[in-house]
Amino acid sequence: MIPSLKVSNKSVLLNKKQWALIKVLLSLALIIFVVLGGLLLDEERIITNLTDRNKSPSLNHLFGTDWLGRDMFTRTVMGLSLSIGVGVIGAIGSASIALFLGMAAATMGKMADRVISWLIDLFLSVPHLVTLILIAFTLGGGFKGIVIGLALTHWPSLARVIRAEVMQIRSADFVQVSKKMGKPSWWIALRHILPYVAPQFIIGFLLMFPQVILHEAAVTFLGLGLSPHEPAIGIILSESMKYLSSGMWWLAFFPGLCLLIVVRTFDQIGEYLRLLMDSTGNHD
Repeated sequence: MIPSLKVSNKSVLLNKKQWALIKVLLSLALIIFVVLGGLLLDEERIITNLTDRNKSPSLNHLFGTDWLGRDMFTRTVMGLSLSIGVGVIGAIGSASIALFLGMAAATMGKMADRVISWLIDLFLSVPHLVTLILIAFTLGGGFKGIVIGLALTHWPSLARVIRAEVMQIRSADFVQVSKKMGKPSWWIALRHILPYVAPQFIIGFLLMFPQVILHEAAVTFLGLGLSPHEPAIGIILSESMKYLSSGMWWLAFFPGLCLLIVVRTFDQIGEYLRLLMDSTGNHD
């Protein structure tokens, strides 16, 4: 009975990983569709057309039109594509900072570890959104301000995870053998430590991405992010607030819903990749 039970568990695990891979591919297909849609959709549909203003959702305008007659479906897809691009740049910058500081804290001695650990605790003690608003305001907002703010505010949690992983691997036998053989620290970091923390880095980046997109939309909504001339989701939601009392619910509902779907999609990609990269297979 016991051997058959083990085979059954392995079979269930294999099925879980197969389903996880399918869901990752479907989620990636959705993201690619949104990005390509933002690049390929006809920009003429977001040109002012007063004859089509304030129209509710229909077959011709899936998400309706706004007070200037612009197609809200086109604006929403373009806004999502823009937000994803900004989020990718910001998340890559923040994850790179986390990787550098996490590895430095665990490999450059006790003093570096204390300073970096204090810095991590300092940033974690303040909400990301508050720090992001302060940085974006200091830099004058716009694309540069929001990207730099995103990169400088979302790294602490991932840096702490990477630091813990590096401190664990640095005591491994093969690392100690390399040290005794006279291998330099940079060689050990590139050949032994970096491949070991790469899965945590990738998953951490993907799990960080939903927060980055939401915070970008929030700061843009407050007027400290992207330019009002850009079709960003935060700008669309900010503008729609003026017209909700007039019954034009579709101006905020569809862009907000699509933003949540994209955020949830990235979150699921990170969770499913964590399952696929888990070599132990200890999942319910």
